[in-house]
Amino acid sequence: MFPARYTVFILCIALAVIALVLTFALSGYFVWPFLIFAVLSAIGYLDVRQTRHAILRNYPVAGHFRFLFEAIRPELRQYFFESNQDGRPFSRERRSMVYDRAKDIEDVLPFGTELDVYDTSYGWVNHSICPKPHNHEDMRVTIGGPDCKHPYSASLYNISAMSFGSLSGNAILALNKGAKAGGFYHDTGEGSVSRYHRQGGGDLVWELGSGYFGCRADDGTFDADKFAKQAVEPQIKMIEIKMSQGAKPGHGGVLPGPKVTEEIAEARGVPVGTDCISPASHSAFSTPIELLHFIAQLRDLSGGKPVGFKLCIGHRWEFMAIVKAILKTGIKPDFIVVDGAEGGTGAAPVEFANRLGTPLRQGLTFVHNCLVGTGLREDIRIGASGKLISAFDIAGAMALGADWVNSARGFMFAVGCIQSQSCHTNRCPTGVATQDPKRQQALVVPDKAQRVANFHRNTLKSLRDFSAAAGLNHPREFKPEHFYLHEGLREIMPASVALSWLKKGALLEQSHNIAGYSTYWEMAEAESFLPVKSVEAAKSAHG
Repeated sequence: MFPARYTVFILCIALAVIALVLTFALSGYFVWPFLIFAVLSAIGYLDVRQTRHAILRNYPVAGHFRFLFEAIRPELRQYFFESNQDGRPFSRERRSMVYDRAKDIEDVLPFGTELDVYDTSYGWVNHSICPKPHNHEDMRVTIGGPDCKHPYSASLYNISAMSFGSLSGNAILALNKGAKAGGFYHDTGEGSVSRYHRQGGGDLVWELGSGYFGCRADDGTFDADKFAKQAVEPQIKMIEIKMSQGAKPGHGGVLPGPKVTEEIAEARGVPVGTDCISPASHSAFSTPIELLHFIAQLRDLSGGKPVGFKLCIGHRWEFMAIVKAILKTGIKPDFIVVDGAEGGTGAAPVEFANRLGTPLRQGLTFVHNCLVGTGLREDIRIGASGKLISAFDIAGAMALGADWVNSARGFMFAVGCIQSQSCHTNRCPTGVATQDPKRQQALVVPDKAQRVANFHRNTLKSLRDFSAAAGLNHPREFKPEHFYLHEGLREIMPASVALSWLKKGALLEQSHNIAGYSTYWEMAEAESFLPVKSVEAAKSAHG
């Protein structure tokens, strides 16, 4: 007697034998079923002999269905079982909103909301009984502090950092052409400025990561001459130092040599076919004061363009050390972009993606409060990024302290992404996140560029309408008191009460005891990112 789990395997053998007999006895047409069942029988034999998969040893032939269904599980859920509010990290309803706006078709919601408005995670904005007329003023913000010679007028909504190499050449080109058509900027990501960015002609923010791609010396350190040569190009409007990112804060990266094509090597300034390494930390600076001097150096080398940095908030004393360094040196970044831990387009280790870094709401309010509490807020602009794709998202970020907003995945949807979550496999089904030339051909640049511009225009139109309905003339007028949140199961309060807000200069007072701030302020110093006191010592210092 053979085990029941071998039934499919034995059946394949039996049918192969029967088909072989019928081939000789009746008709040659039976050779086809013989070949099919013979191949399945051979597969079953190999399954029993292999040692890598216990399931295949116990269930020869039949076990392969388990791997098949596991492979198509995301597609089955997305296309057959997912409701409008299901789907992670973006629900079908939110994705459909982007697709509709990108296609320039009506994005209305019939029959009322499907959200549970009594759920504790639900938030909203109260409307005004006297809504304002729609404002046609340009939705822009000027970025550039006292030391900046060439301030930049940025849109309130822009393309966040995504590198060429992570995205295909066609995707980069479509995004940049859309940015040019819509009058907003395109962050290059850590992979530097590629031929596709230049071909598109749209405004660029050049992101400098720890690999210093595009201005990298042979030993991987920063090369000032290479930086100066590229930074003065008119298409580059601002320089952004990447301290960390929401997808994998505190984590470096390696692009394996086989993936470093001629085009990627050209953009990054590395040899073709050689491992492309991004260390976890920068070599150009190691203290907060050195960071500020590096910012001043980049501003000088670029001819006075706005220079700032992007980070996902980690240890609070580290950011406060930067603030103290600003106060000590008098060198101010022109902007700070706060990335939420919920952000990220690239693949990351599970623990980094799920459990490392501060979410945007808390990180953004912390940065805003630190600058207000030290009297620096008026000279430093704040950007925000992390799952911000709707007018409500943008308005919410601005109410919590942002001057403008960046989005990566929103514009990925606009350019054709279907959230297949295969970005790291090089098998993106829409040609967005792949370097496979054949797959890239599916992405038609002129069509997708227009969709990028449409999505931007329609999102800002929705933001205008949303602001007017709240009784405001401009989104910059959104304040914490306009946004309501659930606190627990019963309490409902505005963000002005639910979150902490510092008064101007509060951290500069001789003595203060502000929950979540004063202790970390005592732990920070301008000369080091390391804490100078323990938590216990810092608490005792201010009572």
